[in-house]
Amino acid sequence: MITTWFAYTVLVCMALYLLVMMFYYRSLYKREQKMTNITKNTLSDAEIVVRKYQIQLQRALGNIDILSDELAKVKNDIKSLRQRNSQSRLENEKLRNKIKELQGKIEALL
Repeated sequence: MITTWFAYTVLVCMALYLLVMMFYYRSLYKREQKMTNITKNTLSDAEIVVRKYQIQLQRALGNIDILSDELAKVKNDIKSLRQRNSQSRLENEKLRNKIKELQGKIEALL
């Protein structure tokens, strides 16, 4: 009788222990699943943000290329305007000298 009581007690204790351990591991599993889902969601959000910024970066780089081309064109225009300006100054100087010569001739004739 004592041995059966002892066996039943051991079996009941083992059953209780296994039941408690089952609920413990089940709660751990659920918590791990929640953490995994949160991590997956966070990673997917991070991927979306990275893609967004990557697209913005590509647009910005494209805009920089366009601006660089425009800047090169403007620099070339400035160079050509400077050359025209220097040519115009030389022509103006020649014309002034010619006017002075002609004024001198007119005064000599008078």
